[in-house]
Amino acid sequence: MYNIIRTNEEFRAKFHELSSSDVIIGCLNIKPSEEYIFTDLLSRGVVLFPSALSQQLTRSKCFQAAVFTKYMVHLTTVIRDKNDILSAITIYNSLKINKVITKQDRANCGLGINLWSSIEDIYNSVSFGHIKFPFVLQPFIENVLDVRIIILGNYLEAYWRKNDNNIRNNISRGGDSGIYDLPENALMLCKEIMQRGQFPYAHIDLMITPRNEIFFSEIALRGGIKGAQISPATYVKQIKKLEDLFIASCNDISASTNRT
Repeated sequence: MYNIIRTNEEFRAKFHELSSSDVIIGCLNIKPSEEYIFTDLLSRGVVLFPSALSQQLTRSKCFQAAVFTKYMVHLTTVIRDKNDILSAITIYNSLKINKVITKQDRANCGLGINLWSSIEDIYNSVSFGHIKFPFVLQPFIENVLDVRIIILGNYLEAYWRKNDNNIRNNISRGGDSGIYDLPENALMLCKEIMQRGQFPYAHIDLMITPRNEIFFSEIALRGGIKGAQISPATYVKQIKKLEDLFIASCNDISASTNRT
């Protein structure tokens, strides 16, 4: 049978003893300089729920842009240094792309999103050290509908978010929201993204253009539920249910292995 670890305190206390007989339930509270922990745990066969990949993707907008680039707005790219921004300038200017968006790597709740009049403005800021690397760069698309999808096992809901005075569509900053009838192709896209990133549950943000094009924006294991129909209590219960189901599946595998 597996040893189940449910708290970060227990994880820290037993870190050096962990092995393939251990299962860590819940997201690890590790610092930006500690991502090597995931590699170490996986090398020792420690089982994580949510997966190590999904936890790392949740932590980094740049990692998401690298892994999910084919689902995002065309020409979305990760800018790691001045050479990357210079290369992007050549491409963007050749295509007459003016307004662009940048996303800071580890900022959430829309706090790391910036709108620029041109990509040259970004280079000017980079040159004077006003922007930290890495960050995500993508063309700005006018009049998109921002849709959040919450998938917790069999629970699914989608709702639009809009703020006429803010491109970030922050509901907490005066925005509005409403139920969104998610089309089948958008749902399939969400499921494909979750499978690629090994997400057992997720908050997924999509952008729907006036021409009904669907682009992936970002994904997280947890997120705000302001504007959602689900209550905080039900949300917690759904996560707990998924965790218990995972533990049960691990025990079934362990029992089957012991019998053989």
